[in-house]
Order: sequence, then structure tokens, then C-alpha cells
Amino acid sequence: MIETTLRAAVPADAEAVLSFWRESAEGTSISDDLDGVKRLLARDPEALILAVDGDRIAGSVIAGWDGWRASLYRLAVHPSYRRRGISKALLAAAEERFAALGGRRADAMVLEENERAHHAWGAAGYARQDQWRRWVKPFAG
Repeated sequence: MIETTLRAAVPADAEAVLSFWRESAEGTSISDDLDGVKRLLARDPEALILAVDGDRIAGSVIAGWDGWRASLYRLAVHPSYRRRGISKALLAAAEERFAALGGRRADAMVLEENERAHHAWGAAGYARQDQWRRWVKPFAG
């Protein structure tokens, strides 16, 4: 059995995290770059939780807290580590973080076409809110 440890990411993890997301998540988006990850860690050093096996990232979740909302992003587990309870452990750590900070509900960003993720979120007790849609506006670089 593989043992993983949960820990907060540090700036030195940023490149490995991006590589992990490209391989294990649904790719990366506009803010998923080296500067973006480092800004996240500078602003909220406990937000990016990693499951690690030695020096290898096995899973991740961003547990973002802005003082009002608890938001979950980038829940991902490397394909070779799936079905071992890692996402459950990551979500438990995120939820404990939110509760300690005063959060009352967590919101998760989940891609519409990611059916596997829908099942995982549902199994973790999260419910889809069909009355909401995400609106975005990228800023000019």
C-alpha cells in the first residue's frame, strides 16, 4: 500500500504542481502558471494542499478562503493513485481548514464535461446547483 502525506504546498513546489495538473487534472487555465501559483501561495500559504508520496505529488486541492466564501479548485489525483481515498483525504483537510476559519459552506468549480468528477463530488456529499452559471472575463495581459 502506498502511503501519502498531506501538506501545504510551498513556492518550490510550483513547477511540479503545474506539471501535475497538466498530467492529472483537466489541463491548466489562464491563471495556472508559475506566477499564479506563487501568488496564491504568497497570499494564502495554506490554500494549496498536496498529497505527496515521497517527492511525488499524488493529489491536490486548492482550498481558497477569502473571509466570506470557501472555494475548492483543482481537486485532482494522479491516475496511478486513484481509488485509494486520496481525494477524500484532501477534501476532509480542506473542509477542516474552512471550518476552522469560520466557513459555513464550500463551493467547488467542476468542469461540466468531467463526468468522473461529478461522481466523485457527489460521493463526497456535494450537490450540483443548476440555478448558477459561471460568468468570466479575462483581463488583457
